[in-house]
Amino acid sequence: MSRDDSNRRKKASGRQGGNFKKNSYARGNAPIKRSTAPKQASDPNSIRLNKYVANSGVCSRRDADIYIAAGNITVNGKPITEMGYKVKLTDEVKFDGRLLNPIKKEYVVLNKPKDFSTTIRDEKGKRHVSGLISNASKSKLLPVDKLEKEDTGLLLFTNDGDLTKRLKSPINGLRKIYHLVLDRDLIAADLQKIKEGVMVDEKVVRVQDISYIDNAPKREVGIEIFSSRAKILERLFNQLDYKIVKLDRVVYGGLTKKDLPRGHWRFLTEQEVINFNMVK
Repeated sequence: MSRDDSNRRKKASGRQGGNFKKNSYARGNAPIKRSTAPKQASDPNSIRLNKYVANSGVCSRRDADIYIAAGNITVNGKPITEMGYKVKLTDEVKFDGRLLNPIKKEYVVLNKPKDFSTTIRDEKGKRHVSGLISNASKSKLLPVDKLEKEDTGLLLFTNDGDLTKRLKSPINGLRKIYHLVLDRDLIAADLQKIKEGVMVDEKVVRVQDISYIDNAPKREVGIEIFSSRAKILERLFNQLDYKIVKLDRVVYGGLTKKDLPRGHWRFLTEQEVINFNMVK
């Protein structure tokens, strides 16, 4: 018997005895690898972990995937390395031990028009600045500070609570420039007094600069100030028996009204956000 005949008999014997095993995976016969990870129930209130991390401002989604794979992210105390893992907004997610906030931080500047309130608890039916930026974000963006209803100019909105807290009472102050219209001409002697510092509520108010507006009546002035005290300009001029008829904030921090018409808004640039986050 030849070697070939012997091999054919062995194969036939294997088929008859039921011991024949297919070893070709060409037609979909490859063994299926089943995941051992527990399946997550679909939840409309859950989001992918990489998006959660990216929204917190730590890094991009692509970088978040790298950190997840490396085991840097924990969910409710347990390291998660599974790609596509979903978390709930109520879960405790940490990056290298630091608790993350999944709400994407957004920043909008508005050139506020007259007759819009910035007070949160405003009377029903009154026009509020939030309506002017309603299309900017799905998040609730709040003004960092206030402008009176009749005032105009730059107003910053954000959902970044830490930044809002710092800007409301910065240690070194925040640069603001206003165009004011007074109820009467500002005499040179009073302008000089303001430059030197005026006592308001037993505390001297320091201004960086004040000057008359070019080619305008002397009741119009430009004033640069860093103070964050409430209604400080109104109180300052009241101290000298003047009333502010119009107030327009033309500079706020590093923001200006350039290319931003009254009633319009825009998102802050990445560099502008960085600049504000440097404020202590």
